Amino acid sequence: MLNKRTHKRLQVAVVGRPNVGKSTLFNQLTRTRHAIVRDEPGVTRDVNRGKSDWCGVTFDIFDTGGITEGEDKIWNKDIRKKSLEMASRADKIVLVLDGKYGLNPEDRDLAIAIKKLNIPVIAVVNKIDEPKNFELALSDFYSLGLSDLIAASFEHKHNLDLVLDWIIAGEDQNLADLESTALKLAIVGKPNAGKSTLTNSLLGEERVIASAVAGTTVDSIEIPFTRGDQEYILIDTAGLRKHSRRLEKVEQLSAIKAEDTVKRADVLVLVIDGLLGPSQQDARIVEMAFEHHKAVILAINKIDTAEKQIPEFRYKLREKIKETFHFYADIPVVYMSALTKRGLPDLFQMIDKVWKQLNIRISTRDINDFFLQVIRMAPSPSYRGNDIKFFYITQTNQKPPSFMTFVNEPKGVTNAYRRFVINKIKSHYDLKGIPIRIYAKKRKKAPAKMAMEKTLELETLDMELGEEA
Repeated sequence: MLNKRTHKRLQVAVVGRPNVGKSTLFNQLTRTRHAIVRDEPGVTRDVNRGKSDWCGVTFDIFDTGGITEGEDKIWNKDIRKKSLEMASRADKIVLVLDGKYGLNPEDRDLAIAIKKLNIPVIAVVNKIDEPKNFELALSDFYSLGLSDLIAASFEHKHNLDLVLDWIIAGEDQNLADLESTALKLAIVGKPNAGKSTLTNSLLGEERVIASAVAGTTVDSIEIPFTRGDQEYILIDTAGLRKHSRRLEKVEQLSAIKAEDTVKRADVLVLVIDGLLGPSQQDARIVEMAFEHHKAVILAINKIDTAEKQIPEFRYKLREKIKETFHFYADIPVVYMSALTKRGLPDLFQMIDKVWKQLNIRISTRDINDFFLQVIRMAPSPSYRGNDIKFFYITQTNQKPPSFMTFVNEPKGVTNAYRRFVINKIKSHYDLKGIPIRIYAKKRKKAPAKMAMEKTLELETLDMELGEEA
């Protein structure tokens, strides 16, 4: 698809009647909970905006308010007008329909209005929880006359990958975040763990007020600085309190800003009080980072005091780290004292190492040579009685490093096999601790105009990998 748009990223609008699942889709694609989801119509009255990425393509997505012709609420017509106006500015439209309710006259009117916009549209029939019912659920909706029509369940993530594949079809990898050479470093952790003190130590001056009173920092502060040849943007966030203690609005706002900081950062330094050790709240911060595919470094603070007061301090702490972060077995750990700056060079060394790992580029031939060895180590999974054949793999234009493998049946690539491949890649390319991803896509024939030498190269590789798989 040739894009004539002037804006940089693909713009995707999600439209549909109230309570069909638009906000659920928005939250799934943006990996957030910014859109309120309730089982009642008309909850979303404005436009939610967010950013998503899939297979190296970044796109902006906006969830419009529920569109209905009803007169029972004053704002219905305004929402319909605003939603269609926003949709008219999009490059692609996702029309969400309710598979449980069935086809509605308003669906027909909305489909007609959208087709008049002359913008690519896919109709997604949501709330079909059982894949065996997909074809039956679509039967009534074919009458809308839309060429792209699929059944899905956003809640269970059924066919969500097909929606994403449709969205990015014809788009070049365009991850804008790769344009910046500055490392965005977020300092996160519970209140009074020593985040502001660490920020001051990293900067070498008193730029952030450090206090013994938990919760002194109530906003996120971005501070650019340079160390050697590397540029940094250091982000000091407000301390995260438990939900039961977020009684004041300033604390609630602080928690929201902390999550936004996680999304903006390249590397997260999770500061943990060495005297207390990691907690489930720290685990939740790491889980949040995982949700947004961010690299995390554990900075165990106050080790001067901890080593004096706690026998076998490091051994006991390692065991607690292993237990608390059982889902992140290779998380990098640095022991330090933000106050005395002990271990500060080790922290910078780890930060720089992780930054290099995040920016690693592996040639297609190199990763395929290695991938061929990997699939020899373990039999490929099967799907519906047929063996999965891997044809080739390539790195996408994303941070952290992500890879896209082309197969005969993507749904047959199990999570267990993905983890197996990921662990092998991490070990071989020294990417331990980096949350890399592997996508599986159905292979399509090479374009007719592809250069002859490239075509021959891929065909040879396909045969080799296909035979081995």
